[in-house]
Amino acid sequence: MRNISHALITKVIVFLFAVVCITGTVKTIIDMEVNEVHLSSINQKNYFESRAFADESYRIISPLAQLIGKYKSEEHILSGKTLTEEEIREIEGNLYNEFRYSYKYNDNLSEKENTRIYQENYADDINRKKAENMKEQVREFYRLLSTLKANKGIIYYASNGEQVFSNSGFNKKQQFEEYNTYMLFEDYQQKIVPIEAKENRYFSYFTHEVERLNPQTDVIYVAYKEPYLKQKTQEWEKNKAISKRLLNEFLVYVAGFILSMIYLIIVIGRTSFKDKEVHLNVMDKLYNDLNIIIVVSLTSMWIAMIIDVFHDMYMLLTVPIFSIALLLILSLIKHIKNRTLLKHTLIYQIFKKIFLSVKNVFDSGSTGIKVVLLVIGYPVVVAATFFIFPITIGLVAWFALKKVKSFNHIKEGVEQIKNGNLHHRIELDGKGEFSQLASNINSITDGLKMSVDSEIKSERLKTELITNVSHDIRTPLTSIITYVDLLKIENDPEKVAEYIDVLDQKSKRLKHLTDDLFEAAKASSGSMPVQIERIDIVSLLTQGIGEMDEKIEASALDFKLAYPTEKVYVKADGKLLWRSIENLFSNIFKYAQPASRVYIDVEDLENEIRVTFKNISAYELNISADELMERFKRGDESRTSQGSGLGLSIAESLINIQRGKFSVQVDGDLFKAMIYLPKFPNE
Repeated sequence: MRNISHALITKVIVFLFAVVCITGTVKTIIDMEVNEVHLSSINQKNYFESRAFADESYRIISPLAQLIGKYKSEEHILSGKTLTEEEIREIEGNLYNEFRYSYKYNDNLSEKENTRIYQENYADDINRKKAENMKEQVREFYRLLSTLKANKGIIYYASNGEQVFSNSGFNKKQQFEEYNTYMLFEDYQQKIVPIEAKENRYFSYFTHEVERLNPQTDVIYVAYKEPYLKQKTQEWEKNKAISKRLLNEFLVYVAGFILSMIYLIIVIGRTSFKDKEVHLNVMDKLYNDLNIIIVVSLTSMWIAMIIDVFHDMYMLLTVPIFSIALLLILSLIKHIKNRTLLKHTLIYQIFKKIFLSVKNVFDSGSTGIKVVLLVIGYPVVVAATFFIFPITIGLVAWFALKKVKSFNHIKEGVEQIKNGNLHHRIELDGKGEFSQLASNINSITDGLKMSVDSEIKSERLKTELITNVSHDIRTPLTSIITYVDLLKIENDPEKVAEYIDVLDQKSKRLKHLTDDLFEAAKASSGSMPVQIERIDIVSLLTQGIGEMDEKIEASALDFKLAYPTEKVYVKADGKLLWRSIENLFSNIFKYAQPASRVYIDVEDLENEIRVTFKNISAYELNISADELMERFKRGDESRTSQGSGLGLSIAESLINIQRGKFSVQVDGDLFKAMIYLPKFPNE
């Protein structure tokens, strides 16, 4: 039974769980942002230590500090006193740059003269820009006043000695000290009550604004009403509870997503823990670089739509987008496990095809194409690698040196072959024209060596043929001459009849040798006419065994014929095929162990038929199968038999001219002769 941990349904369920977890994580983060939740409030004991209290205080103290320290009043702003030297330099610098690139700027004049021209021509523009800046500050002045008026639960008093900003009749610090929560900034001192508010780590958010004021003239008093503080405390406690809930949800979702991803990373692409192969599907055919681009694009599109378009519909977009992105990420993980992350990229495949195309041209293409590629490609490579030009030159020099070494290696090899060392081989690694040239030279050397070996063998065979023919013909011929001389002087009729009988035997022996030699010569030369027809090989063998029944009985051999149940036909010349088989039968009768078995097997090898003759030799087979195929060779080196030694050679030649194959095997005393003939299709 398939392991449930790697079952498809399990993977789908965990995948959906991962999508739910990542969606829940995103929803939690968005809810925190929408509700302006500060996670830091979880560890804070009371409202005065919170960032919320610091933000409320900042919204009061920062406008007050700017009003009494910088803006003061509308008249003060319009007088230009609020413009800083930096702002004036920025206005004048921008206008001077505009002047510098205009037709009014004269390069032939000095910088001092150009500055004078600039001041004359751009004085109105400078004043206009300053006025615009002052109007913007007036708008900011009234915006700050509106911000202060919006605060109903906080009373304040701020003064710089001339201007006063207050929302109550209080102007003494003792009046503010009557409240439980207040802040006093005057005369280099800061008094903040209660102590928890002073220990607020966000205290510096608003106090740095106060530090810019004039401590001798500027004062700021702020007090918080109890109902207002009670309301804000309740809101803070509510937000704190929301923060805890959202944080817990966030942690649960993140933990669930991490665990589900760990599981998916382990089982993705496998069918069991023992499965070592990574199984890819249709989606995994997408190139990894395109995969990454799609994931980044989907994520960017999701963020853009959430922020700018579908802020209230983010859940409808999150689930499908994150599902697709997660599937693509899992596909990347499969390729990482399969070690094809880089290889299965579109860029890699493009460069690989370009490299293989160029390599193929240099390995097997014509010299003309290579020259064209070098002429066109080298400048392109140099231009593309201009900043690493020395490396490019080094690579070209290395490539050229490698080719020169290959050429010299071939040259040295040819020199050795020319001097007669036909056993020398030129070994070159890789491909290319030089490697192909070396292979061709090796082939020529092999052919030349085979030709020399064949010529040597032919000369040896000729010598043996002459020796064997001379020996085999001289023996009966000598006997004939001897007995003719005896007949000349013999008068005894009985002796004469005996001599004539011997002469008859020797003359027939001589005729038999001469006929075999003539037939072997004709068969090996291929000059015999061949008439290919459909032959029933089993019927031919059965008929032959029947015709030789007397010889079989005389030799006491037991012939065993095995053949397929269906009829098999061969393409052969009937007469020549029978002559070959007859030679093999003759060989068996002469050399087989008497009273032994002879096996003849007919086998169908689909496209050809094999006929195998197996017998036990009566003599020790002390020579190889190749030597047995030579002319005038017999299985026994003593040459005491009456055979000519041409039977196997004739059989081989006759089979060859019928487009068949003939071979022999020797295994101890077991002799096997095998005939292979083309099969004639059954009708």
